[in-house]
Amino acid sequence: MATSKEFIEYICEELNNYYEVRYRKMFGEYMIYINDKPLLLVCDDTIYVKKLKELEELMQDASQKIPYKGAKEHYILDIDDINLSIKVINILLHIIPFPKKRKK
Repeated sequence: MATSKEFIEYICEELNNYYEVRYRKMFGEYMIYINDKPLLLVCDDTIYVKKLKELEELMQDASQKIPYKGAKEHYILDIDDINLSIKVINILLHIIPFPKKRKK
């Protein structure tokens, strides 16, 4: 089951009040970029966050799942818990680098 366009737009609406948000379709699913950094993976109408030591305490009660075959386990983020979502995103914004520009 692929992610619906409505779900992606709902996520972006929720976060647009706090950040510059855009999304990009990748391999039939989506990557959400926040302030130009690729932070949230969305597969099958579920938001995934990379498991990082900086998020361990904050996400200790979150469900965990593998987003697609061959991937590592990720935390599942509940976008309806906007306070948690903002805390997670703010941590990620400090530790995730900007994507490298490709040479043409």
